[in-house]
Amino acid sequence: QVQLVESGGGLVQAGGSLRLSCVVSGSIFRLSAMGWFRQAPGKQRELVASITSGGTTNYSDSVKGRFTISRDNAKNTVSLQMNSLKPEDSALYYCNLKWLNLDRWGQGTQVTVSS
Repeated sequence: QVQLVESGGGLVQAGGSLRLSCVVSGSIFRLSAMGWFRQAPGKQRELVASITSGGTTNYSDSVKGRFTISRDNAKNTVSLQMNSLKPEDSALYYCNLKWLNLDRWGQGTQVTVSS
């Protein structure tokens, strides 16, 4: 059973930083593409950043240059370093795993950025 557990969310002032982590159970982590998504109230869930099994990264334009996604295959962990946070970054952040036809989500971690 593949499970994803996020941590690291919280309340931060604009301009501050947070680091989100997602630990994945099971042995397929190193084979999987991982992503961070977010959903603000009344809005659709959107992709923030992704990283392939080979380490290729992709970012939404809104976070490019401020956020960094990384993975540690030895620890089955994907992280999202978020710098220069803005109030519009406030959302519930979800970790996502994709491998073949498997598509799994974590429970989400709340990020709130005050102005």
